[in-house]
Amino acid sequence: MADPSSYRPKPGQIPDSPGVYKFRDEHRRVIYVGKAKNLRQRLANYFQDLAGLHPRTRTMVTTAASVEWTVVSTEVEALQLEYSWIKEYDPRFNVKYRDDKSYPYLAVTLNEEFPRVQVMRGAKKKGVRYFGPYGHAWAIRETVDLMLRVFPVRTCSAGVFKNAERTGRPCLLGYIGKCSAPCVGRVTPDEHRDLAEDFCDFMAGRTGTYIRRLEKDMMQAAEEMEYERAARLRDDAEALKRAMEKSAVVLADATDADLIAVAEDELEAAVQIFHVRGGRVRGQRGWVTDKVEAVDTAGLVEHALQQLYGEESGDSVPKEVLVPALPEDPDAVSQWLAGRRGSQVSLRIPQRGDKKDLMGTVQRNAQQALGLHKTKRASDLTTRSRALEEIAEALGLGTAPLRVECFDISHLQGDDVVASMVVFEDGLARKSEYRRFQIKGFEGQDDVRSMHEVIGRRFRRYLQERERTGEWEETPATTGPVPAPTVPAPPVPDSTPPVPDSTPPAQDSGPVREEPREDDGRPKRFAYPPQLVVVDGGQPQVAAAKRALDELGIDDIAVCGLAKRLEEVWLPDDDDPVVLPRSSEGLYLLQRIRDEAHRFAITYQRAKRAKRIRSSPLDDVPGLGETRKQALIKHFGSVKKLRQATIDEICEVPGIGRRTAESVAVAFAAAAPAAPAVNTATGEIIEEDDGGSRT
Repeated sequence: MADPSSYRPKPGQIPDSPGVYKFRDEHRRVIYVGKAKNLRQRLANYFQDLAGLHPRTRTMVTTAASVEWTVVSTEVEALQLEYSWIKEYDPRFNVKYRDDKSYPYLAVTLNEEFPRVQVMRGAKKKGVRYFGPYGHAWAIRETVDLMLRVFPVRTCSAGVFKNAERTGRPCLLGYIGKCSAPCVGRVTPDEHRDLAEDFCDFMAGRTGTYIRRLEKDMMQAAEEMEYERAARLRDDAEALKRAMEKSAVVLADATDADLIAVAEDELEAAVQIFHVRGGRVRGQRGWVTDKVEAVDTAGLVEHALQQLYGEESGDSVPKEVLVPALPEDPDAVSQWLAGRRGSQVSLRIPQRGDKKDLMGTVQRNAQQALGLHKTKRASDLTTRSRALEEIAEALGLGTAPLRVECFDISHLQGDDVVASMVVFEDGLARKSEYRRFQIKGFEGQDDVRSMHEVIGRRFRRYLQERERTGEWEETPATTGPVPAPTVPAPPVPDSTPPVPDSTPPAQDSGPVREEPREDDGRPKRFAYPPQLVVVDGGQPQVAAAKRALDELGIDDIAVCGLAKRLEEVWLPDDDDPVVLPRSSEGLYLLQRIRDEAHRFAITYQRAKRAKRIRSSPLDDVPGLGETRKQALIKHFGSVKKLRQATIDEICEVPGIGRRTAESVAVAFAAAAPAAPAVNTATGEIIEEDDGGSRT
């Protein structure tokens, strides 16, 4: 525990202007980011008597080892810089809302030549217009199905669109009138884009214009005795009205507002947001956060506004934002929101009328969300705590292992040997810190030797980080590495959602690339040590892991192995395993960690094998990139026909010169040793049949 007075700035050193400050720990990791109108007054609050500080603030300042600040011109700039740094450094003591990225949105891809209407999840993309979020994807599809009668916008995927374009036949929706079929030229790109923009206008709340226009056209068609057209227009108007009825009218027409409510207790807070567009509730979402910093309702609202609008612009920021409490500096926040929108934004607390009543509804939703979360979390926390305590007791550890790393080896009959490292903190998977390894020290199948290599590489990187930051130094009289000092406890796991499996973790490629990263406060790849290392295997694998740690001089990290045969837990230098009861929560947690490491390893191994199988002779042609490879295959139609082509025929492909064509021909000849060589003088590929050779 650090003494804040040891790094307190000297009197008069801190400016009294607006700015943003960062607290760093002894490893130079940024652990807290804050902003202030007056840096000198704000920072002075952190260096008072520890007994007078809030417990969370006290924990932060005693964990920190230094403080630094950046001066800005205005409070708005401070707000923007604070948001950017929180996103960049992910400080452990800042409030971070757990945003459920699985909320479905109705999206219109205006960044494409022929915009497409579809359901989208996850991070928002540039050039795409979003509506929502919605509670369920089926609600979006029902709405879209009704609206396609009036706005027949494309909904098909790129593959279906290209296939229809090639065959000249539209899909089923094109035949039944729910798509304008731009794939076959029924409408021009400009006409289709106008349909998409009308669709967006209707979804944005400008509904009255379209319904009145349809009703006017219907009456005119009836007067002209075009009854079939009038009936069609009547049905279109009814479809739009049914689509509108799916969203209840809660405020006056043309009201665009977001309502934010907060429910909190001493440890956690839940935030609920209702998106009202055109007077109707168009979407709803909710977040939950641990209160890791001393923050009141106003602070929670400010953090929610930053997360909600930090990467939004234009109409995504409404004209009006209603909140239960104003931030500390409401004028600066209002200016920041106005900058994101491009026009004035009203930030206020509703006092009376329909808006106050709706805010009460949002508040009740927040209370229910917090209650439901705590019901689930209580059971989960109790189970995880009991599991960690059982593991510590069974393995003879002094404290519960808050950070556990598990390693597994995977291969297919000795080929494509890889390893995985998964990380669990406080009993929960920390997928952003998963790592993958290729075994490079030798070839063939040897799980014990592979485990020794992987453990050595992982903790060599850890020692390099410690050496770089000056946490241990090598003694001149010592020939080997100096034993590492006591391993610090890992950071408290925050509530950031784990990175999905589709995002590939950074891959360790051996000592050649083991370069230390810059000292910038960002999370390092191998900077955090575990309290427990688990290996998938029995006594030999455990002995190999322990030997790798001993060779590096690390003696304060526990090691164990979990054998699949009888689910026995093996410890180094013990002839008999530790047998945990089948009903043990500790054994169940170890099994989950081991199974996750196995899943992660085998997924990586299969991907490597598939990539190797898909390899072609073209991969060995120097200077031939993916674009020209695809051009060759497209020109000849298949690899087989390309293999049979002459050099002159290959030269006909745009972008392929004679030297490259010769290299392609030689590569195919080398890949098929039974075939004769290529006559590079004439450019002919010599083939051989039963009667001998021919060209």
